[in-house]
Amino acid sequence: MSASAMTRGAGPHGTLGRSAFVVSITPFDGNGELDEPALRAHFARMRDAGIGVYVGGGGSGEGYTLTTAEHERVLTIAADALAGTAPVRAMGVEPRTATQMIEYVQLAAETGVDACQIYSLDPGHGHRPTTAEVEAYFLAVVEAAAYPMVLSTHLSVGYRVAPSFLRTLVDNHDHVVGVNCTHPDLGYLDDVIDAVGHRAAVHVGGPRDALTALAFGAQGFLSSEANLAPRLCARVIEATDAGRFDDAADAYATLARLSRVLYQHGGIRVTKPVLQRLGLPGGTVRAPQFVAQQDAVDAVLRAIDSLDIAAVEGW
Repeated sequence: MSASAMTRGAGPHGTLGRSAFVVSITPFDGNGELDEPALRAHFARMRDAGIGVYVGGGGSGEGYTLTTAEHERVLTIAADALAGTAPVRAMGVEPRTATQMIEYVQLAAETGVDACQIYSLDPGHGHRPTTAEVEAYFLAVVEAAAYPMVLSTHLSVGYRVAPSFLRTLVDNHDHVVGVNCTHPDLGYLDDVIDAVGHRAAVHVGGPRDALTALAFGAQGFLSSEANLAPRLCARVIEATDAGRFDDAADAYATLARLSRVLYQHGGIRVTKPVLQRLGLPGGTVRAPQFVAQQDAVDAVLRAIDSLDIAAVEGW
């Protein structure tokens, strides 16, 4: 670990402390319509577990299936249910243009959520933007509004945003409050934390690198698994903060095993029916996805029993 890691987290964002965020599901009913009562109940469950919430994401949130009106409704409900009681942020989907991202930021600001993630540019059709195009995109979005923003550098777009450029954005724009880094290269993660950790909170996507990120000086992680087990995710952070490192390691190991079994059996396709079987709000998936078969649901429920997750979650 670099020497600077010893002082990471000491900047202004350090007052926020470490945190975990759920990349929230969007419940749909049997007709494929937004299930607002289930969404509110799900948000209440996340709030009570002490975890932050990202909404409308393209993965767990099935954001690509949402219309603009539905995105607005989901964000409005999130702000109403969570503002002032839990961190709540818009996530959205990877944009094709800066204009698309700016419009989503404006929507997030109007609905009253705390901040908006700025996904990396994704032109689609297998194309990758040049470095100059990536930088022009981020500058256009960041300079469009003085609204709290969290920059994303994510493997899904096929490239990495240069840590030096992330630092420039963070240093020159006070409303850039964080960076979400989702890449398998731990050296890159370390470079990102070195670049922006003096002022912006860094979170990793997914639980795989959660403890490594915390050791490097990041603030925490984002998790789809938290839709099912939010208290388990929160426990990783709480135990680390309290110096109970054996407890943190135990919670992390359970979370990593849960993550593995969920993704083996379909990710969000199986998470939603598992929630239903447990009597928890979740709804169903929306086309083009198909819900997981019952044998997959049964396999996940057996894993939950073997991992004793019910004891943590209080089911």
